[in-house]
Amino acid sequence: MIHDILAPGLRVVFCGINPGKSSAHTGFHFAHPGNRFWKVIHQAGFTDQQLRPEEEHRLLDTRCGITMLVERPTVQATEVELQELRSGGRALVKKIEDYQPAALAILGKQAFEQAFSVRGANWGKQNITIGVTQVWVLPNPSGLNRATLDKLVEAYRELDEALVTRGL
Repeated sequence: MIHDILAPGLRVVFCGINPGKSSAHTGFHFAHPGNRFWKVIHQAGFTDQQLRPEEEHRLLDTRCGITMLVERPTVQATEVELQELRSGGRALVKKIEDYQPAALAILGKQAFEQAFSVRGANWGKQNITIGVTQVWVLPNPSGLNRATLDKLVEAYRELDEALVTRGL
């Protein structure tokens, strides 16, 4: 079982689509060796050092958290069904309403569009909020995503810089 890493007063909550089999096996978010999440958030400025999946709770020290749209583990996110994403989107809104981080970063455009019944979303900051929480869509750091590490870091750094500009 993989547990959310959430607390009040966070700068950002990163929302993955669902756990992969490696994460389900270890109990840690973004645990597959091919997943670039930990490297990306470090290089983008969210953490002072690159954390390992088993150090995920140290994210709270940096005022970052992690949740997921769907709890069911799969080999690939494409195995997640539309109704699971819609239901997960509703549950996510409730979590974010409870915790009210400065930003919610959903990691994957198609997952965001399906979970929130939105079409034609752009990368980056969205025109919707959940309470006071800004919603962002960032590329998924999965090794299956063909985006380069530099492109991922650039997208995540944009969010970090936007939060710094807001004094967060």
